[in-house]
Amino acid sequence: MSGPADSLYQRLGGRVGIRRIAEDVWENHVANPEVSPRYVRSDAAAIIRRVTDFICAGTGGPGPYDGPSMRQAHEGMNISHREFMAVTDDVLRALEKNRVGKNEQGELFLLLFSLRNEIIHQ
Repeated sequence: MSGPADSLYQRLGGRVGIRRIAEDVWENHVANPEVSPRYVRSDAAAIIRRVTDFICAGTGGPGPYDGPSMRQAHEGMNISHREFMAVTDDVLRALEKNRVGKNEQGELFLLLFSLRNEIIHQ
């Protein structure tokens, strides 16, 4: 059982729970006509691993994130506000599917939205 002092990483189920969420986000992205064309030639396993690592590091989990910054990862993609919102909808559906609590959803969305300017129109 989680307590109030547990990190968001722990409350999301640790690496296993976060990976499950990342897998569901991926499935939502490739099924979402708003963003699916961006994933046609993507390596699903690599993206899921990188997203899992990023969320683990960003929520208090062990180990550093050694991938590119959000700015570097999205450079030249010219992501629109509409696409960013479509992606956040996909994330919300994945969190709900995994029965992530509202407080934890809010904390994760704070992390996501804090990166918005590094992702949109880069």
